Amino acid sequence: MAKLIHEITDESLETGLRGIPVGYCVTSRVDPQEGLFYHDKPIKELTHYSPEAVLYFLHSCNLETGPGLQSFLEDLKKRATLSRESKDAIAALPRRLHPMEMFSAALLIVGGLEGKNNYREDCLDIIAKLPEIVACVINHHAGWSEATKSNPELGYIENFVQMLSIPGDIDKVAFCEFLRLFYILHMDHGGGNLSAFTGKVIASGLSDMYMSLSGAMCALAGPRHGYANQQALEFVKEAHARLGDYPNEKDTETFIRDKLMKKELIYGFGHAVLRVEDPRATIFYEFAREHVPNHPLVKVALRIREAGTKVLKEDPKVACPYPNIDAMSGTLLTALGFPYPDYYTVLFGLARSAGIVMQIVYERMIARGGKGTPIVRPKYFYKPKGTC
Repeated sequence: MAKLIHEITDESLETGLRGIPVGYCVTSRVDPQEGLFYHDKPIKELTHYSPEAVLYFLHSCNLETGPGLQSFLEDLKKRATLSRESKDAIAALPRRLHPMEMFSAALLIVGGLEGKNNYREDCLDIIAKLPEIVACVINHHAGWSEATKSNPELGYIENFVQMLSIPGDIDKVAFCEFLRLFYILHMDHGGGNLSAFTGKVIASGLSDMYMSLSGAMCALAGPRHGYANQQALEFVKEAHARLGDYPNEKDTETFIRDKLMKKELIYGFGHAVLRVEDPRATIFYEFAREHVPNHPLVKVALRIREAGTKVLKEDPKVACPYPNIDAMSGTLLTALGFPYPDYYTVLFGLARSAGIVMQIVYERMIARGGKGTPIVRPKYFYKPKGTC
């Protein structure tokens, strides 16, 4: 590999380490033109597999559906059930907490009560237990009834959905179908995204897997990261309130231009790495056209897809004028009968945790010939207070 040398200048500092190489990611990568890959497979080639098969692929680099996968699934099933003590402790958390605060706290609780202080073992335990952890968090925060008994035999996402005590009439078959896709598309995203990097930074100090993942979920909760799906949904709702059920191209462009004139953000567009439409967004748009094309918010989101790209392309300073995955995820969850945006980032965390814990195993147990990466300790230059 070519030696990379970065000149240190004032302009290269305080940039969030953007573009600065710091290590290896052995699970996934993001190509500016082709999008997200899990190992050597573009994400669009994995959407026809089960979430369990993609989990196994991410974990083992093997897409087989034979004995190896079956052994992996049986192992997860044995690890899947939370203890009564853990469930009671989650149910005792104050409901006024934000759902992501509750999720992060729940991970600490389960780690303290059930953690093994072994990165490999805790990696698999967390993946197996997450559907019940998240179901307990959502049911408790929402004031719904306690989760029904976990039944891993149903399937990873199917078990999660049956544990949710969603009120009212929801098509759980369609909801499961979408969540299977949602889970696969959100499972990992390279090594430098904020939540994955935060988890690895915490683990570099030899905090255990549950503590590291809890911190990663705190990072995910921010409006510049996982919370963006809720902001994009609010953007679509605002556009719907102004444009109605049948928005035309001209009015949609005017809506976006007005936002830009007011220096307001166009949510759901742009990406730190990609220079094309996020292939995951494309997959969601296709799902929307097939399953809920007549939902008012879907109609508006599809129109924004076209108008937003057209308007943003007019500004040469915009590096990526195309939709990202957040542009459609919240709209689809709402259209499919789960209009509870406070939990959309929690669902994101349910999926992204898998990639994060696998990356932590690599950095703690495999990197540098098994020694693991050293504690993260970047250099900061002193800046005299008088220059601030």
